[in-house]
Amino acid sequence: MAKDGPNWDGLLKWSLAHSDGTRSTRNLSEEDRRWFMEAMQSQTVDVIKRMKEITLVMQTPEQVLESQGVTPQDIEDMLDELQEHVESIDMANDLHSIGGLAPLLGYLKNSLANIRAKAAEVVTTIVQNNPQSQQLVMEANGLEPLLSNFASDPDVTVRTKALGAISSLIRHNRPGIEAFRLANGYAALRDALGSESVKFQRKALNLIQYLLNENASDCSVVDKLGFPRIMLHLASSEDPDVREAALRGLLELAREKADGSAIKLGEDNEKLKQLLGERIKGISLMSPEDLGAAREERHLVDSLWNACYNEPSSLRDKGLLVLPGEDAPPPDVASKHFEPSLRAWAANPASKKSSVEQKETPLLLGQGPSSEATSNQDTSMSEADANGQTNASQ
Repeated sequence: MAKDGPNWDGLLKWSLAHSDGTRSTRNLSEEDRRWFMEAMQSQTVDVIKRMKEITLVMQTPEQVLESQGVTPQDIEDMLDELQEHVESIDMANDLHSIGGLAPLLGYLKNSLANIRAKAAEVVTTIVQNNPQSQQLVMEANGLEPLLSNFASDPDVTVRTKALGAISSLIRHNRPGIEAFRLANGYAALRDALGSESVKFQRKALNLIQYLLNENASDCSVVDKLGFPRIMLHLASSEDPDVREAALRGLLELAREKADGSAIKLGEDNEKLKQLLGERIKGISLMSPEDLGAAREERHLVDSLWNACYNEPSSLRDKGLLVLPGEDAPPPDVASKHFEPSLRAWAANPASKKSSVEQKETPLLLGQGPSSEATSNQDTSMSEADANGQTNASQ
């Protein structure tokens, strides 16, 4: 019984026979050429063709798909495949031109939570570090269903995936940031911080820190919405990533802006000083291994204390801010593994000096003297030497 697919053993033998250098090059026969192309094309996926097929499925009504035996798991698997294809920026941008972007955004409103979440994942891949696709999604009104899912979807996974897509969509995208602000996005972020999902909290904190860094004027907005109080609570979270993200957000609020303004977290807020004191105590009790892992948190605590109280924290006095070896320069890997000959030459002045002192015989260009001229020149030199000796003896 014949095996499915190409005969790979035969293809390997054929390739070796035509490339091992034992035979002179020759033109392939039409039969060999056809056999080789069929073997290769059978394993080649036409990505655009496949994306068009997926687009056709996404455009088909859900009831029709069900009647044809297509299950929700089939749809999820199809979206998984689409996500792999659009990892290429060119393919991500082509999705709109083949009509696939609009039905993909439609899946954000699907009745099944898994499909809504998966669709948001695909959107994240499409717009990440891709200004053209960011603009296309904005023009297709893709931010609206993402905001709706982020703010009010009953499934926390859907909310988390939607927030991830929003973060990628508005990052380095000024119109997207403005649309997020106008849609009351900060209120949704505040609600996200109150979630019990650690992953949801982390994503929300990271987006807040980015937005505050991009828009200093938004610090007053989040202050009025009560963000500092929530961040203070999260800064004592058991999750180290949540703690660090909350500390970064508080530090962004406390830093003095270009116009001289800053949120005065430390003036009348003894809770902040108490919190930072507890974090310093907790850091002091850490094992050496845990101290190394908490390097970012140590620096955040010290920077926040300094920003609020205009003095360094006690971590400096205890020698816990910079541990032994942390301020050492990184190992010189480049000179060991990638040292060019020029660097080796420059590092050895003696060889440089000797190479200058040793002058090579210059290369003479042009036609050399004839044999007769050379003979005459030798005779003249001999006579000159003889006369010189005679004169010297006299």
